[in-house]
Amino acid sequence: MKHSFGSDNHSGVHPQIMQAIIEANNEFATAYGEDQYTKEVLHKLEDLLGGNCTAFFVFNGTGANIVALQGFLRSYNSVLAPASAHINVDECGAVEKISSARIIPLETTDGKVTPQQVKAGLTGFGFQHHAQPKILSISQPTELGTLYTPEEIKELADLMHSHGCYLHVDGSRISNASESLGLPIKEFISDCGVDALSFGGTKNGLLMGEAVVIFHRPENTLPDSNGIPMNMLNMEAAKNLQYLRKQTTQLYSKSRFIAAQFNEYLTNDLYLKLAGQSNSMAKYLAESLKNLKEVEISKPVESNAVFAIIPQWLSEELHKKHYFYVWDEQTNEVRWMCSFNTTKEDIDEFVKDVKEIISRH
Repeated sequence: MKHSFGSDNHSGVHPQIMQAIIEANNEFATAYGEDQYTKEVLHKLEDLLGGNCTAFFVFNGTGANIVALQGFLRSYNSVLAPASAHINVDECGAVEKISSARIIPLETTDGKVTPQQVKAGLTGFGFQHHAQPKILSISQPTELGTLYTPEEIKELADLMHSHGCYLHVDGSRISNASESLGLPIKEFISDCGVDALSFGGTKNGLLMGEAVVIFHRPENTLPDSNGIPMNMLNMEAAKNLQYLRKQTTQLYSKSRFIAAQFNEYLTNDLYLKLAGQSNSMAKYLAESLKNLKEVEISKPVESNAVFAIIPQWLSEELHKKHYFYVWDEQTNEVRWMCSFNTTKEDIDEFVKDVKEIISRH
């Protein structure tokens, strides 16, 4: 496969990240994250997010979401999430199976939930026949490539906290959000009241490995839905992360190889440079296609995803040469993902083929 627009997971590993893994592959190091190198890199990540938080490395994005959410949940709780959320659509029921908590999907047209939509799910408190709402999980960027503003995230965090509940952010593409917003991650995560973050890197040049971050929130002394001060549950979730990670089979023995990747990733803003490339290529792709009447850009292009509604004959012909997914078979809405190593030449070839197919039809 020369180039894929199917997923940013289809791309390879950035050369600097691969070199960092090679350089970490010498002599011996204590396993399971007990080595000093892993601890130092975790502190580096915590500092990037403003401190006053606890970070742990895990294998993958699904595992990161499960570990992050589990710390706040009991089996009788529910997780509110957009209907399009990865935890609801693409994780095979993993959150529900492992935590036993129920996911309550919230309908949305652009992948983002509004406070009004969330309020509709904040019901049944104290009613023994209903699952008890405990945490809202949103994605930044969303599964549809759209972005929350810091103000929107803060409003959601404040709403959840006012009901004794919490806010989790699935940040599998968090670097793309930061680059597109032009803001440090802490300014739209920790500064806005987020309680838990899944910090991704595999979709942006890493070989493997994500991080789970729990924010301590010492200032939040409101009682939660069980009457426990909310800052105490944050601290309890942070303390229990290591056990939840082990139970969820997300503890990697040779942790220094994940740490080495993150160390390089966070040095000299490499994570932003890679995200900037994929973001800019998505915008270039959308701009190159916008004047074709057969192509309707269907979602705002705010990160590294382009959604478009095209005729079925066009997608069928295009599939013969280029890999991508049909997102909605009813409308033939497709998703074209750009990666850290997508180039203008890749886009130009793709657009040339689109135009050539249209000219023949």
